Amino acid sequence: MKKYLILLPCFIFSQINAQEPAAVSPDKMNIVKTNVTAYAFRNINLSYERAFTQWFSVNMSFGAMPEGKVPFINSFLSDEDERRFQNLEVKAFNFTIEPRFYLGAGYGKGFYVAPYYRYSKITSNTFDFYYDYNFSGTTYQIPLKGFGNANGNSGGVMVGVQFFLTSKQNLVLDLWIAGAHYGAGKGDFTMTSDVVLTPDMQAQLKQEIENLDIPFVNYTVETNANGARIMIDGSWIGFRSGLSLGYRF
Repeated sequence: MKKYLILLPCFIFSQINAQEPAAVSPDKMNIVKTNVTAYAFRNINLSYERAFTQWFSVNMSFGAMPEGKVPFINSFLSDEDERRFQNLEVKAFNFTIEPRFYLGAGYGKGFYVAPYYRYSKITSNTFDFYYDYNFSGTTYQIPLKGFGNANGNSGGVMVGVQFFLTSKQNLVLDLWIAGAHYGAGKGDFTMTSDVVLTPDMQAQLKQEIENLDIPFVNYTVETNANGARIMIDGSWIGFRSGLSLGYRF
């Protein structure tokens, strides 16, 4: 597998160089694609690109992740904190629009620079969460039920290269070399308990949630006798890379 991963970039760029002398037909201005690498993360996606001139096109894409385990959750939560979210699952949706400026042959072929806007939304299932309440030297596990969602608006820039795989110039490979976006996000998650929480229990619950220290997420915690409310309001950061296959017509 490592051998094929090393040879793939060499194959891609050799194909670009081999096909560069061929003139690009301007009578096919539409491309439908899907990012095949995203399916490894349960991301079902589809994009449509329309060329308006030789050097300019607009690409629009939609992506949806069915409800399931949080990808790479152990990369930002410790094993102990991950166990507190015993059955946490999420689903997600995103929409992206990106003008593309081609620097190569054009009409959808060659290197491009693409500023873009992305809207993202994440929704959780009803999950179980517990925290350890310490009282007079004894530890009690207090269970809660949680649910919520978060959404973000962000803008960024991506660079990539796209080329045609056949002499008919209808099969397309789009390599997203690298992209990053930054914006603002908001979210609201509620946790409720069947146990009436005393002020001391509320204080410990607030401390437990704040100590999760999830990276790249700014949040505040409010507690009451029924549970807690977690409000997200801050930066929304993301990165893009992938490999799309498509059809040009």
